Amino acid sequence: DLVDWRKPLLWQVGHLGEKYDEWVHQPVTRPIRLFHSDLIEGLSKTVYALAVPKSMFPGLFMLGIFLWSLVEYLIHRFLFHMKPPSDSYYLIMLHFVMHGQHHKAPFDGSRLVFPPVPASLVIGVFYLCLQLILPEAVGGTVFAGGLLGYVLYDMTHYYLHFGSPHRGSYLYNLKAHHVKHHFAHQKSGFGISTKLWDYCFHTLIPEKPHLKMQ
Repeated sequence: DLVDWRKPLLWQVGHLGEKYDEWVHQPVTRPIRLFHSDLIEGLSKTVYALAVPKSMFPGLFMLGIFLWSLVEYLIHRFLFHMKPPSDSYYLIMLHFVMHGQHHKAPFDGSRLVFPPVPASLVIGVFYLCLQLILPEAVGGTVFAGGLLGYVLYDMTHYYLHFGSPHRGSYLYNLKAHHVKHHFAHQKSGFGISTKLWDYCFHTLIPEKPHLKMQ
């Protein structure tokens, strides 16, 4: 035969040259292997259906909430706080419309929550990505948890700007952290609904000095 079926095919087919087109259109009934690595080979395959026990769905839902908190941190830190080039008119405009306006006017309540139309587009992209990499039921459940996490984030963010939490409470400390991010430590304190990822990635704002909260 033109190939050694005992070895991965991907590294062999390039040598077939003019014979490749005829060879690839002659079906075989045997399973084929593409990669040397068991890990990469496994990632190149999928099954038609995957049975997921119902008991897993609460955990998958909570996983979605947890993953959103990471997405929230990463977007805030690396996208919203990416410094646009000083000579780029359009990138400066893009940064301002995405996040700069919020830092310029942090108490404009009409610009705190992500508007529905652009939010729907971003949410749609995340949904499609989950459906591509996970079985439908699993991806849908993780997405539902992530969507709840996003709603909780938006509600928390609004409350941190306009709410009056009790002194010493979790939300009071979270508000103090976020106020510092706006007025003194713009290059740290990127977590909004939780400070977990600031702990993990060493971007936590120092506890002192305290700023007077509104």
